Amino acid sequence: MRRLAPRTPVALALPALAAVAFLLLPLVGVLSRTSWGDVGAHLGTPEAVEALKLSLVVSFWSLGLSLLLGVPLAWLLARVSFPGKALVRSLVLLPMVLPPTVGGVALLLAFGRRGVLGPWLEDWFGVTLPFHTSGAVVAATFVAMPFLVITLEGALAGLDRRYEETAASLGASPFRVFRTVTLPIVAPGLVAGAALTWARALGEFGATITFAGNLPGRTQTLPLQVYLLLQEQPEAATSVSLLLLAVAMAVLVALRGRWSAAPRGQAPAATGRRPGADARPGADDRTAPPLPEPAADVPGDPGRWALHAEVTGFADLVLEAPPGTTVAVVGPNGAGKTTLLRALLALTDRAHARLALGGTDVTGLPPHRRAVAWVPQDGALFPHLTALANTAYGPRAHGVPRGEAAKDAQRWLDRLGVGHLAHRRPAQLSGGQAQRVALARALATRPRLLLLDEPLAALDQTTRGHVRHTLRRHLDGFGGVCLIVTHDPVEAVSLADRVLVLEAGRALQYASPAEVTRHPRSPWVARMLGRNAWPGTATADGLAPSGGTTTVVAAEPLPVGTDALAIIAPEAVSLHRDRPTGSPRNVWPGTVREITAVGSRMRVLITSDEAPDLVAEITPAAAADLGLADGAAVFTGVKATEVALVPR
Repeated sequence: MRRLAPRTPVALALPALAAVAFLLLPLVGVLSRTSWGDVGAHLGTPEAVEALKLSLVVSFWSLGLSLLLGVPLAWLLARVSFPGKALVRSLVLLPMVLPPTVGGVALLLAFGRRGVLGPWLEDWFGVTLPFHTSGAVVAATFVAMPFLVITLEGALAGLDRRYEETAASLGASPFRVFRTVTLPIVAPGLVAGAALTWARALGEFGATITFAGNLPGRTQTLPLQVYLLLQEQPEAATSVSLLLLAVAMAVLVALRGRWSAAPRGQAPAATGRRPGADARPGADDRTAPPLPEPAADVPGDPGRWALHAEVTGFADLVLEAPPGTTVAVVGPNGAGKTTLLRALLALTDRAHARLALGGTDVTGLPPHRRAVAWVPQDGALFPHLTALANTAYGPRAHGVPRGEAAKDAQRWLDRLGVGHLAHRRPAQLSGGQAQRVALARALATRPRLLLLDEPLAALDQTTRGHVRHTLRRHLDGFGGVCLIVTHDPVEAVSLADRVLVLEAGRALQYASPAEVTRHPRSPWVARMLGRNAWPGTATADGLAPSGGTTTVVAAEPLPVGTDALAIIAPEAVSLHRDRPTGSPRNVWPGTVREITAVGSRMRVLITSDEAPDLVAEITPAAAADLGLADGAAVFTGVKATEVALVPR
């Protein structure tokens, strides 16, 4: 059934239509009063041609001056916090709300011969702005530049900062980042602002006539010509007005939908496929060419770079790792995982890292000189560059010649199995392909420390396994240290040599994956690994859980009073409809609250008044025999030998 659109309230529709008519009628007046047969003659007069040429000269010089001054100002307002920022933004907006003639008076009092700065300009440089073409340029710039600043500031504010931060981690200096990443991504906003600025400068009248006068050939622009013609030749004034109207409308039509559009570099939602990804067979990682073995012709840094980091602030820990180590960083949301990575990159004020790589202290170096490469969760591939240009970006930032950087980038892409996609842009890559390109881009810089922020989170299960295999193989030959933030226990176990467990910015555990799996010290990590984890206090028999009324009996108790976790594997929990009389020393009554299928097994959540929530894992046949359903009353049993107590 077709869905009906909501009705527009009449109380809103009528005023809105009146507003449209109010804006449209002046245009209709110009069009209806134009003597179409005489338009060519009116526009072809020497005076009109001279005024048009002068208007073009003034407007383009004004545009150039606005770009020179307005682009840095827009960047400052969008990127830097400083005292008086609100005042500066108000100054930018002031010419837009100030009457143009008042603006002209203000310019005269600032740059005139008796103004604040005018005498100095005339004495030192011999420059006289009032009643000169340069004065018309200054007046037009004063009125028009705010359009550029406001439009570009909005585009910069909407740009995902990860593009710029990633470029810095690849070795690009701040100005290079601005020139090669920021400006290309916000180019639509810059073009829109420039077009609006030029159109406004072309039509400027009030400030120009007040500050620069109305001198034919010097300051008499086309709007001033309209003013003069209106008094003596109204039909000619209408024809010239029509020209300015056509230019303004052409600019607005060309910019339709672009002024308020988000930058094209805005990060898409994290999905398994990128927007616009090629959907043809062979485009996805599952049908991509087989991965080649690591290529021997890829030049590499033979150095070995150990890691020593002392992090203070929100994250407070000491981290050491020998060369070639991969460290998985795990913990709940808000534990400080991303803060740790950003501290190592010197990209956050929340934490500070004293960082040494290979014995070299890089604490005082800016991000682009630390040799620390970062791969954000979505890869942050630069949308305006191809996969090859993305991968070559780091070497180019380090001064490698263009041709050599391109060859090196192609070798890295080939090594990660995406060399055939070198000339595609990020929007044409699948999620797995994009992650490989992002990894190739990071490795191409020969970093001493590689930071991967949930690199596989956006991928589907099949693609994730494929890319995990690729990542593991290439990390085996990496001479530095790699930190991988992950929420996936498979990634932590299969990719990492060590696991760092964070909670509230503190390191709870730093051990091998096997040790963390056997004896997790964090309830969150235990649950991530599929274990039941009950925090509590050690007793003579076992542990008194904080969420229960009975003691969990363990075969190997800890010293009394120790803060600890009771770790119970789901498969060690037995379920009964009647109280068991056999060997389990831990028996609690409970109620089934949830049943889910995990592969060929069933996971059953049981709540109890005597113990914290407990997850049991049984076969479907056992679930059927017990007649389990939501709300069913059951007894849970756990042998004392199946309870592991871990100090916290």
